[in-house]
Amino acid sequence: MVRASAKPAFAVHPLTAERWADLETVFGPTGGYCGCWCMYWRAPRRDFENPEARKQMKARFRRRVRKGPPPGLIAYACDGEPVGWMQLTPRPDAPNWNGPRRLSAPLDPAEGDDPNVWAINCFVVRRRWRRKGVARALLGAGIDWARKNGARCIDACPVETAENKPAVSLYHGTAAMFARAGFVEIARRRGDRPLVRLRFGA
Repeated sequence: MVRASAKPAFAVHPLTAERWADLETVFGPTGGYCGCWCMYWRAPRRDFENPEARKQMKARFRRRVRKGPPPGLIAYACDGEPVGWMQLTPRPDAPNWNGPRRLSAPLDPAEGDDPNVWAINCFVVRRRWRRKGVARALLGAGIDWARKNGARCIDACPVETAENKPAVSLYHGTAAMFARAGFVEIARRRGDRPLVRLRFGA
């Protein structure tokens, strides 16, 4: 288990096949953001435009989870209730995140194939747990998880936003949260979306 300190306290675990039901609880009947099931950065765009293929996203992500390694972390409240999710993987595991036209594209294209360059792609927090530190707890635990599993850096492409922006639009995480965790800006391809990085080691 990866532990993270927050108020209230949350326990954070890597997503394994045994925790699939907990992910379903976090994602709810809609499958996370717009029914993505965290396949948006993996599946071809045409699959999301095809209603029949889109119905398979849940099954496809479940196969990915069963295959391993864990593609992210789940946060739990102190009573064991699953409350949030963060996708955190090496860049090659989310190939669409690396596309040359993406705001999240690596500065060096070779890093899109580097298993030691990790990326945080999204957060999902259950509605009644939003703005209570769940994403912050996931980020803190994710930093430890990536470091222990050989990452030399973590990239993210958060949203730079005012406090009154709807929580549902912040699934990339906020720039302020990443800055507080030590991430630094390495590029900005759009005014409100910096590409940030946390480096490990020398």
